[in-house]
Amino acid sequence: MDELKNSAQIVQDKLAARGLPNQVVELPDSTRTAQEAANTIGCEISQIAKSIIFRRKAADLPLLIVASGTNRVNERAISYLLNEKIGKADADFVREHTGYVIGGVPPFAHKESIETLIDEELMKYEVIWAAAGHPKAVFSINA
Repeated sequence: MDELKNSAQIVQDKLAARGLPNQVVELPDSTRTAQEAANTIGCEISQIAKSIIFRRKAADLPLLIVASGTNRVNERAISYLLNEKIGKADADFVREHTGYVIGGVPPFAHKESIETLIDEELMKYEVIWAAAGHPKAVFSINA
């Protein structure tokens, strides 16, 4: 197996530490967007688990939403649910709290614990794909 980039290796190490057999793979083409990932992997776009970091405005804390590749996050509905406004996080905020660049943020293995909401639509699929620490690295998850 080829050597993984450092950020992807962190994700692989966390998977192994949890006793999970999933393997991080680095692909030749970008997986930065859900459409690019689906095209490169050869799966449906809805099987892509997008890890999107938002900023909880009052608390100034990150919020991770893991959404199906076809779904848009309804910020107003999430703000209502949390009773706090949320907004898009900039690249520096994402990297500071997760340790990863936008387009490579995995659903776990962050620098700090992050409150997470998961799109239930992802549970419809036997296999979903998520970013693994780098814009060209992914791993599959059995949902």
